[in-house]
Amino acid sequence: MSESTAMNKENFVTCDLLDANPESQVCLPNIEGKSFYSFGAKDKFCGEIVTVKCFEDNSRVKALLNSDGRDKNGEGKVLVVDGGGSMRCALLGDMIAQSAIDNGWAGVIVYGCVRDVDDMAQMDIGVMALGCIPRKSTRRDEGQTGIEISFGDLTLNSGMFIYADNNGIIANHEPLIA
Repeated sequence: MSESTAMNKENFVTCDLLDANPESQVCLPNIEGKSFYSFGAKDKFCGEIVTVKCFEDNSRVKALLNSDGRDKNGEGKVLVVDGGGSMRCALLGDMIAQSAIDNGWAGVIVYGCVRDVDDMAQMDIGVMALGCIPRKSTRRDEGQTGIEISFGDLTLNSGMFIYADNNGIIANHEPLIA
């Protein structure tokens, strides 16, 4: 990106953000043989983090994405889901992704799987996950929100900021884009 072009939420590049902010956390490109892939129509997205930890139960994911996803400035937040890296069921599908869009969320990062990926690829939201599987999760109303989560060399808390594009995922305690 040229020096005269100011980065914003539409044109940022994680490589450039990291060069300017080397203290930022970087998600490993390979986590126990698994990697993140983009499934939404937006190939880059960023925002304030909201965390949820759930294992093969998307009750909290559905509830959060069905609530207001905007920060105090009206910008979309990013739900970061620690699904334990499970590849046995999906924690996000097209209907919940549509709720996220309707409620102003900028994106969802799932340390686990998603489903309905052909529809999701047409949806105006950023989605990154480890893979896809047609099986939906159970709903036992389990999971925790707003807690510290860790995966891929990241340690994340609600209120931090995350940036995702085709180069990868980085996070910081402070916003990297004004």
